[in-house]
Amino acid sequence: MRFQVPIGPQHPALKEPISLRMTLEGEVITDADIRLGYNHRGLEKLAEEKSWIQNLYLTERICGICSHSHTTCYAQGVEMLMELVPPRRGMYIRYLVSELERVHSHLLWLGVAGHEAGFDSFFMYTWRDREIVMDLLELISGNRVHYSINTIGGVRRDIDEGQKAKILEGVATLRTRSEYYFRIGANEPSFVARLAGVGKLPKDRAIALCAVGPTTRASGVAIDVRKEDPYAVYDELDFEVATADSCDVLGRVVVRVKELLQSYNMIEQMLRKLPDGPIVVKAPRKAKPNEAVSRYEAPRGENLHYLKSNGSEKPERLKVRAPTLANYPATVEMLRNGFIADIPLIFAAIDPCICCAERTVTLVSARSGEESVVRMSDLRRRAKAQASPDSSIRNAVWPF
Repeated sequence: MRFQVPIGPQHPALKEPISLRMTLEGEVITDADIRLGYNHRGLEKLAEEKSWIQNLYLTERICGICSHSHTTCYAQGVEMLMELVPPRRGMYIRYLVSELERVHSHLLWLGVAGHEAGFDSFFMYTWRDREIVMDLLELISGNRVHYSINTIGGVRRDIDEGQKAKILEGVATLRTRSEYYFRIGANEPSFVARLAGVGKLPKDRAIALCAVGPTTRASGVAIDVRKEDPYAVYDELDFEVATADSCDVLGRVVVRVKELLQSYNMIEQMLRKLPDGPIVVKAPRKAKPNEAVSRYEAPRGENLHYLKSNGSEKPERLKVRAPTLANYPATVEMLRNGFIADIPLIFAAIDPCICCAERTVTLVSARSGEESVVRMSDLRRRAKAQASPDSSIRNAVWPF
């Protein structure tokens, strides 16, 4: 018998609002539907009312786990528009933080994977080690979550020899523990048995559905922006693109552990090669009229920021395509023909961030069905009117 099971938008297994509709025959998923649009924050519209520098702190809040990814992708785009070349020392520090953030993100995800598979000791090990990398990020930037290390034209803070030594010491500890996790992830019988064969995504389907990041690399597709389209300092670093060919959740675990080891190598190389000199150049207040597309390999996959300038102190348009959004079609493919008990594992395997994927708000008239995008100031005005006890004001300002 075929029936539908709704999961979300509010559900104990979901930390953010999204609706999954599963069509089942017994325990088997025959079809899946992902419904978006429950999380409206209006960040892209808000960016049009903020200056270039103010938007650094706005884009950083698109996501907490990959905050540096968004602010770096944005900063790269603004520097293209302003024709700025940050100093090499500033660039090395910027992407040192990028790789430390990747380590933090992957350790967090590995813990979630262990928890979803019922391997809670693995969860506690990896989340213990998150504290090491978060301490290193605090050492560099002063912050543990939103690092705010970037500025237009470079970075805000330099690092000294003492900080370099502490970073290398922390990375050495993390490397030893990650190698241990790799042995667990590949050999622990119950863990392997729970993940192997779950959420299959064949190589040809990963390519056809334009999956990104560890999701597609676990299907044997060696695509990484840092290699395919090197930016900043990555063409000066020696590293390999981590892949697996099992095309399942186990492969996504293996890819992330391999990427941890590659990130440790890159961090050590950047600290050894760290050039002398300034860390920032002065940026103008305005950017010439132009457009730019910035690509960045975030922990979850390729991040895109489109920026358009009209010659003023503010962007005319900011468009963000986060990796989670790119991986939704592949998620539907992975869910099909799986078991209902595998849904948390399969969905968690893309490392979803709903806040990353949904940032804009569109108003739809209940009377006419007409859609409209409004300014942030107008949204605030309408919200105040909606809260007013005077019904005539509400009807005058919010005619939907």
